[in-house]
Amino acid sequence: MFDSEKVSKDIILWIRSWFDENGPDAKAVVGISGGKDSSVTAALCAEALGKDRVVGVLMPNGHQWDLDVSKDLVKHLGIREIEINIKDAYDGLFDEVSSKIETSKRAAINLAPRIRMAALYAVAQSLGGMVANTCNLSEDWVGYNTKYGDGAGDFSPLAKMTVQEVKAIGRYLGLPEKFVEKTPIDGLCGKTDEDNLGFTYAVLDEYIRTGNCPDSEIKEKIDRLHKSNLFKLEPMPVFPYEP
Repeated sequence: MFDSEKVSKDIILWIRSWFDENGPDAKAVVGISGGKDSSVTAALCAEALGKDRVVGVLMPNGHQWDLDVSKDLVKHLGIREIEINIKDAYDGLFDEVSSKIETSKRAAINLAPRIRMAALYAVAQSLGGMVANTCNLSEDWVGYNTKYGDGAGDFSPLAKMTVQEVKAIGRYLGLPEKFVEKTPIDGLCGKTDEDNLGFTYAVLDEYIRTGNCPDSEIKEKIDRLHKSNLFKLEPMPVFPYEP
């Protein structure tokens, strides 16, 4: 049985200890999407460091229909809000690359999260902060993140938590249900996470924690995605030169 109270308190202590060691006066810089992962990460950081040391960065690409949810989350937590619209940067870089080569659909999709991560580091380095990685175990397990995009960061409070566990932590922290249960949209091509994956997070989480997956086709797909995306979670391969 997942003990949301104990795990939440342990993560809060871990964040506090990490900052004590790596940046005693640093701020936590969190990209805010309004979804459960960024909401819970920001809430944990606020509990660990105090709301004055947490900065929520909203990064729409032009118009974002659910931006008000992100604004509500920042207001609920009482943390600083910075809004940076990445549309000009995205359009400019995409147009420049496309003028030189035929840009693949995947490159176009992953460009936005990579620009957002560049924006987060620009904010962090300007304010004396550390960038929070907001990925969870379930997404990482099947490669549902962008390398050097949302998969980057300086510290990762939720990387060992499944989606169901992240939600439980959010409820323990007293987050309103709209932040905990907001339907996850990939923010890239407009589909829900589960539409893209072809299975639910509940099924994935059960398989991760127990190894049980009654549907053999889904099990095979999860295993295939996990194996093919492990490179995203490993350090960059380095030539083992020894003089």
